[in-house]
Amino acid sequence: MRHNIVLAESLQLPNGTIIKNRFFKAALSESLATKDHNPTRSLVTLYETWANGGAGLVMTGNVMIDRNALGEPGNIVVDDLTNLDMLKLWAKAGTKNGTHLWMQLNHPGKQSPKTLSSQPVAPSAIPLTGNFKSFFNQPRALSEVEIKEIIYRFGNAARIAKEAGFTGVQIHAAHGYLINQFLSPYHNQRMDSWGGNLENRMKFLLEIYKEIRKQVGDTFPVGLKLNSADFQRGGFSEEESMQVIRVFSEVGIDLIEISGGNYENPAFISNAASERTREREAYFLDYADKARKIISTPLVVTGGFRSEEGMIEAIASEAIDMVGIGKGFVLVPDLPNQIFQGRYKTVQIKPIRTGVKWIDSKVIMLEIGWYEQQLERISRGKRPNPNYSVWLSLLKFTMANGFSVFQKRRG
Repeated sequence: MRHNIVLAESLQLPNGTIIKNRFFKAALSESLATKDHNPTRSLVTLYETWANGGAGLVMTGNVMIDRNALGEPGNIVVDDLTNLDMLKLWAKAGTKNGTHLWMQLNHPGKQSPKTLSSQPVAPSAIPLTGNFKSFFNQPRALSEVEIKEIIYRFGNAARIAKEAGFTGVQIHAAHGYLINQFLSPYHNQRMDSWGGNLENRMKFLLEIYKEIRKQVGDTFPVGLKLNSADFQRGGFSEEESMQVIRVFSEVGIDLIEISGGNYENPAFISNAASERTREREAYFLDYADKARKIISTPLVVTGGFRSEEGMIEAIASEAIDMVGIGKGFVLVPDLPNQIFQGRYKTVQIKPIRTGVKWIDSKVIMLEIGWYEQQLERISRGKRPNPNYSVWLSLLKFTMANGFSVFQKRRG
């Protein structure tokens, strides 16, 4: 007997907004912008496909708030009204069938590759570590004037998103990007009011939220993507994360998506899941259990969901309010409709590997490239090809990106 009725139930956000069901299409790196980082008709087709596929809420990939601060070559930038008409077409397509389309807003901070930033900015002049450190230049510390300008830019982008017809925005404060860098005591070693104790390190995020509210009002949905922890010695901890979500629940955030890790320790794409995680299928559900005890704000966890049963169990347990799915929505764009119609077969997420050890050590590069090419297929009105050759994918990706193919990137 099917119990997918729990997945079909609507969800009311704290501001009264209704989302038609519990399916949340998580942010994915599309790389479908023009060379000038403007939106394209390819995005219209791609997001219309998801809106027709039954999702309740669809999140865009990274949208940058500053043309001088890019996370990757194909990023969309929203910083003025120049592309309002195309943004309106994108929003109209992605909100068909009562679907919510939210724009994910981000600033990469020091996680802007050498090919895009000669000198990226950060809370403090602390370089990235890890296997990919050589692909990022040494950052410089932001001045207070620059910090306030970035805060304004987040609000400005949110206002433009609202004017274009997007039904909400999400602040990306996870995965080691600029806001996450401010939250981390490892990356933020400032001695002024923007660093030090957690209250000070949280100030940047809180001021961004206030500026967004100032520019879009109280009834426009604003979400937050936050790390459960950085999983890095001296970094943002789970205890601190819990304190942050408590504060944001109190100030009125509408939806919180939980993830984890950063590019130096990318837990968000790690396959080394615990036995309990494998049993429950999704990552970060244990964190959600703890969070549920201290806040009432709707929660999403993304990563790991494959089976209909796992999705149903997660919602029925009341640990989370929406099921966050990324790769599943690439391989099965109409995944919600298939479940509601009783024809869904558990999606098989196979590792993207060549079998050559030194190439496969760049697993993030392989997977991002392969999945971006699937999104490009969908944007041309084609079905995804789950059997697409990894070698062909690698060749195409390398031809398009050159050596930058080995950069770490994340939607």
